[in-house]
Amino acid sequence: MPVQSEAIVGTAHSHQAWLNEAARDEFATPIVPRKISVFGLGYVGAVSLACLARDGHEMIGVDIDPSKLELLRRGQAPIVETGIQELMRAVVRGGSVTVTDCVRDAILATDLSFVCVGTPASSNGNQDLGAITRIAEQIGAVLPEKSTRHVIVIRSTVKPGTLDEVIQPAMERASGLKAGRDFSLCFQPEFLREGTSINDYDHPPITVVGTDDPQAGELLRSVFGHLPCEFVQTSVRTAEMLKYACNAFHAVKVTFANEIGRISQSVGVDPHEVMKLLCMDRQLNISPAYLRPGFAFGGSCLPKDLKALLYAAKSRDVEMPMLANVLPSNVAHIEHAIETVLASGKRSVGMIGLSFKSGTDDLRESPFVVMAERFIGKGLQLCIFDPEVHIARLIGANRRFIEESIPHIASLMTPDIETLIKNADVLVVAMKSPEVIEALQAHTRPDQLLLDIAVLPDRKAFQAHYQGMCW
Repeated sequence: MPVQSEAIVGTAHSHQAWLNEAARDEFATPIVPRKISVFGLGYVGAVSLACLARDGHEMIGVDIDPSKLELLRRGQAPIVETGIQELMRAVVRGGSVTVTDCVRDAILATDLSFVCVGTPASSNGNQDLGAITRIAEQIGAVLPEKSTRHVIVIRSTVKPGTLDEVIQPAMERASGLKAGRDFSLCFQPEFLREGTSINDYDHPPITVVGTDDPQAGELLRSVFGHLPCEFVQTSVRTAEMLKYACNAFHAVKVTFANEIGRISQSVGVDPHEVMKLLCMDRQLNISPAYLRPGFAFGGSCLPKDLKALLYAAKSRDVEMPMLANVLPSNVAHIEHAIETVLASGKRSVGMIGLSFKSGTDDLRESPFVVMAERFIGKGLQLCIFDPEVHIARLIGANRRFIEESIPHIASLMTPDIETLIKNADVLVVAMKSPEVIEALQAHTRPDQLLLDIAVLPDRKAFQAHYQGMCW
């Protein structure tokens, strides 16, 4: 590799030492040196430029800001970041980095380009795509001059559909070429935090590339496959959406911890101790549990405990705006399902599953009981199948809840799922036991609407018109 100078070894994060260790890993994908251009030299662009050069690639940085370019020519990074000054100085002095403001020169001299220009918020909250559209047009104008197929990777954060609806058309108009045939266009979200971005670059949680172009996917694997994480190739829109999902989740986590902190403070509890213990639970709290799109929550715990927490906060004049809106959000999911059924115009509804969670007979705060109540109130013909729920056996609070909600529910229930499916125009499916799946595959019809709340497998095996609740 052209850049393995002593200047890199001994920096804050021992970048080259880590690289050598990774290269010795028999499972690591070898780094294949490439000629790469980076457009936009802010945090993501500058860190990418330096780290890719350190990894052995021949780099060209492109920016319209002359002061940034002058700093880089002197071996100085245009950002403040742990370890970046030492690393940038080493790769510039080693000859692996040059900079320019000329798009044409950068495209013609490289095979792979990363676009890292800004996508700031407009006054109405929408993204300002002016800079990324302009660079797309400028890159597109140069592409016809190339004899090889160029790969363009968008790393700027953009809304789902932006590549397909904005960037690709701009490049195709400017070039007269076709994406996927004459050049490759991909999206790769970045997971870099300011202050630790070099370390985050070297130790990403996952490498995600959005493309349906196998050639481009393999090229990017040769660049990033050595990193100690899983390399995942997915669709462009999925990759675009992933970045927003991650950032929204991070915002929710910060807000959640702060709101728990305020209510804990008000009742004389150390919130740091609470959250430390919360994070020790790796089965439910810090895990994939509850993080799969499905349906509204219910049961005897979550609704009542959230209400009690909110009451405690209110009684102490503690505002918790995010947690206060969890229950209204939950209700909105139930209303969405109800409105989907009503909008179909069909009058006969078969509900498969009634308890708040499959495998139990707990009907307390079950969103499906709420749905059943509404369907009855709207005059729909309703039939319910749930082999776990035996009305005569319900006791205590569970029995009182259902007697207050739907006192005549026993007359609506059937043990015969086959007949329920055959007689229903709409199927609301909240269970996915083998018995249920087999019956749906055998007896559904094209004229039926199947509203999936259970995340059923092998959806194409059902004859009914399929609609997922949150997917």
